[in-house]
Amino acid sequence: MLPANLPFRIGTTSYIIPDDILPNVRYLAGKVRDVQLVLFELDEDKSNLPTPELVSELRTIATQKDLSYTVHLPLDLRLAAKEGDIHISLQKAQRVIEATRDLSPRAYIAHVDGKEEKESHDPEIIQRWQEQAKRSIEIVSKMTGDAKLLAVENLESNPVTFNDEIIKRSGCSRCIDIGHLWLDGHDPLNYFPGRIGQTSVLHIHGINERDHKSLRHIEPEKLDAVFEVLLSHPFTGVLTIEVFSNEDFTTSMEAIHESIHRIRG
Repeated sequence: MLPANLPFRIGTTSYIIPDDILPNVRYLAGKVRDVQLVLFELDEDKSNLPTPELVSELRTIATQKDLSYTVHLPLDLRLAAKEGDIHISLQKAQRVIEATRDLSPRAYIAHVDGKEEKESHDPEIIQRWQEQAKRSIEIVSKMTGDAKLLAVENLESNPVTFNDEIIKRSGCSRCIDIGHLWLDGHDPLNYFPGRIGQTSVLHIHGINERDHKSLRHIEPEKLDAVFEVLLSHPFTGVLTIEVFSNEDFTTSMEAIHESIHRIRG
């Protein structure tokens, strides 16, 4: 059962049980209030983009169960190297957005490609990357119809300020991945000021050798500190437990219940 009277919607991913999207959504309906659709389109034979028939079923479940959706775009966004070309990341983003538009997603989660630039100290390289990243976000924002629907996520091993300027300049929203901050040894409470107000989606997951594991692996004091901020701020977006197994999901929900109980007394 979901904790009562929360200002935010608790969600998780569409890969909790070892099955396709629809069985997962049916399983999760009533257990969460949002499902993050993790979509991919590798080639014609390896794609899980929803058909119009599947979208219709997902909409029916959402209406009946007070469920919403967020959508994770499949590739890191980047402009094409050649002027006038459309990079494959933007092509796939467009196909995903068009396939899911009728679900009225609360957000589209995006990574901005910056693998080559993140370690650079050259102002010209950083400025050029910021211009390209801003332009790619603007292109995808137009696909969504609202820049605020595009939530740019902080990635592990990136500098904590990496996305700040492009989010400010593009007018998109933010997805704060708390698990990535923990993985890199950062305190989320130091990251929230000035950013939580821009945020539509939070990702949370535990660390056990790697990330995207149960919140049981996070010390209760750390978990309580995060939820005290979310409840007192209050945060009104989506909190996605970004794990990929039923055990990690179930034990994470238990950890959240216990944390909120400790906070509320």
